Amino acid sequence: MMQIISTVKPHSGFNANNDAEVLYKAMKGLGTDEDAILQLLTARSNAQRQEIKAAYKTLHGKDLVDNLMSELGGKFESLIATLMTPPIMYEVTCLRDAIKGAGTDEKVLVEILASRSPNEVNQIKSLYKREHNDDLEEDVTGDTGGHFKRMLVVLLQASRQQGIQEDLIQSDAQALFVAGEQKYGTDEGQFITILGNRSNAHLRRVFEEYRRLSGYEIEESIQRETSGTLQEVLLAVVKCARSVPGYFADSLYGAMKGAGTDDQTLIRIMVSRSEVDMLDIRAEFRKRFATSLHKMIQGDTSGDYRKALLLLCGGDDA
Repeated sequence: MMQIISTVKPHSGFNANNDAEVLYKAMKGLGTDEDAILQLLTARSNAQRQEIKAAYKTLHGKDLVDNLMSELGGKFESLIATLMTPPIMYEVTCLRDAIKGAGTDEKVLVEILASRSPNEVNQIKSLYKREHNDDLEEDVTGDTGGHFKRMLVVLLQASRQQGIQEDLIQSDAQALFVAGEQKYGTDEGQFITILGNRSNAHLRRVFEEYRRLSGYEIEESIQRETSGTLQEVLLAVVKCARSVPGYFADSLYGAMKGAGTDDQTLIRIMVSRSEVDMLDIRAEFRKRFATSLHKMIQGDTSGDYRKALLLLCGGDDA
């Protein structure tokens, strides 16, 4: 049995028609029963939400998402809209908006391309093509530049090697050392090739060897030797190689710490990881920070938006 590490699971007594009726009643007449809506949708898997959407159309001749959007507002509306979108479609939309919006949202490009498996990246590429009749790689390269662009292109190839190549651990660590700390200037190409193509398990061994060899953590060297968006994507890849849930824990903390909240990031991660590894993210969060994910969301958000996020979080960690 695979250990369950998600907080949102398929509902066992699922009946799409019943759920469609609950949602219809929640929106009918004066006022909206937001609580009924959020309790129901956070307790269904994404696949089940798609079935509810189809049943709603059949029963009422209306689009469930359109109806929800006309009843709800603000961040809560954004969160519900995200819950209602199929996962790969959601990632395609995020990438499209990141590229085609005003300016480029590098943070979204980095988060999605650094953290998803090669298989997911391939699914994203083909759906992007189908939906927008454009090539994701061309759109990314048209909108970014320099070494940052090169690293994104490598990640978009989705051809990360499998397993650990024992005979390369030493030479990879050495190559990174020579390309950065031992050189006047930096050979970014080496960082891109090794960090972009080796498996996570292999990279973890390389990072150990790198520390033994240089006396530095690889993150310290990347911070010293690179800057800007290239540094962001390389650090994200390193964090994901060490622990994908750890990477998301850091990102969630970053979205909420200090003044203001990066709600887009908060929504994107809480929804997209709720059926993947939310329990692991919570555990990593608790290990890394002086508080729990649950407590931080509680202190940083309010209203129905907060209620729904806490349900996706699924509980507190003492």
